[in-house]
Amino acid sequence: MNSRDYIGKDVVVKIDRPFGTKHPKHGFIYPVNYGFIPDTTSGDGEELDCYVLGVFEPIKDFNGECIAVIHRLDDDDDKLVIAPKGKNYSDEAIDALTEFQERFFKHTIVRQ
Repeated sequence: MNSRDYIGKDVVVKIDRPFGTKHPKHGFIYPVNYGFIPDTTSGDGEELDCYVLGVFEPIKDFNGECIAVIHRLDDDDDKLVIAPKGKNYSDEAIDALTEFQERFFKHTIVRQ
């Protein structure tokens, strides 16, 4: 399944880097919950990564809606943007909330 095929769909995200935790290698703090969709494969060969927006406490799992894809132009690792059902974020808000990591990559936000 292509990352864009998830837009508008409900997904279950396994959180492996909860809100407020430190990245084990790069040392930054996660200002959002970050995880993956089990049993998927992204362009980098790993599971498909997700930013979970709208939940401002550490969680282990999340069931939400894919509202966008961050398509990296200089990397093979697209990221899904997941939010609570019925909640949406502007492209500017998505950029601001994911800037802690996406600032290192050229990217575009895909909505359909």
